[in-house]
Amino acid sequence: MTARPENCVDLSAVGDDDRKILNLLYAGFSDASIARRLGVGHRTVQRRVQRLMEQLRANGRVALGARAQELGLLRAMRPPYETGGHPLERTPSRNP
Repeated sequence: MTARPENCVDLSAVGDDDRKILNLLYAGFSDASIARRLGVGHRTVQRRVQRLMEQLRANGRVALGARAQELGLLRAMRPPYETGGHPLERTPSRNP
């Protein structure tokens, strides 16, 4: 089976900072929150997200997250840990 040209993406062009942005987007952070976390401007994040959409051939932010996951660009999400290294347990919702 041969890869179709539209599925071929140069992953070497996706740097560490781009991967951080992808992971933060996937985690649900806004552009402004990502900018604060990375110490860059809000507009810089917007430009980089736009560039990533072009590089990964995604036609929107949701598609960008799906494409990044498909290409293996996202870190595995780990459960949050409390002090001492034990996973936090989720408490059931009281709403039926």
